[in-house]
Amino acid sequence: MNIALIGYGKMGKEIEQIAISRGHTIVLKVDVSNASSYSIDELRKADVAIEFSTPDAVINNIYKCFDANVPAIVGTTGWLDQLEAIKKNCSDKNQTLFYTSNYSIGVNLFFKVNEYLAKLMNTNPDYRVSMEEIHHVHKLDAPSGTAISLANQIIENNTQKQKWVNAISDTKNELEIISKRVDEVPGTHTVTYSSAIDEISITHIAHNRKGFALGAVIAAEWVKDKKGVFGMNDLLNNLH
Repeated sequence: MNIALIGYGKMGKEIEQIAISRGHTIVLKVDVSNASSYSIDELRKADVAIEFSTPDAVINNIYKCFDANVPAIVGTTGWLDQLEAIKKNCSDKNQTLFYTSNYSIGVNLFFKVNEYLAKLMNTNPDYRVSMEEIHHVHKLDAPSGTAISLANQIIENNTQKQKWVNAISDTKNELEIISKRVDEVPGTHTVTYSSAIDEISITHIAHNRKGFALGAVIAAEWVKDKKGVFGMNDLLNNLH
């Protein structure tokens, strides 16, 4: 499979290594030197594009993929306010978009645990739920896309919370997310339920970027000849 890497930072280089080890070829690398100049014709040489760029560049990159008729596997976060418009554009143009806030298989199992715990705790109002996420100092968005996904799961399954805020909050219906940026931390997410009696916490700690990179390559392999909008649940439910 021929792959275009849109975003060739630390994650892009990790994806490159895993893709090559799985027998794929990198036909285009987009970084700061050519981010504004790479062409649709260059993109057309690829079977899929894996996009890990920046929040201010991702929308244009997705549209370029659609124009080139190349499936876009997107890992950039910080643009969810435009997701519905992108989905509609994808459908109107009969293109392919694979998006998830986190490509790690372990994180997606963590999502399932988080959802289940939120349902259990919905009948235990004495517990106050809060979140913390820690990432490297280079991460541009806060809270992380993964933290937002976790927060939305809690809000959907626990009637105590109606919205999340990226700050300390004493407002009963607000789910606080505390974001920290520390050195080169790949990603740590903790959900805590605290009462006067005890505390329950679930945590996912990424030791490196390999899990994210492998998941992105597997997603690219899976989505290559498909049309539509897909996410990690589609992938995990159909892997054989």
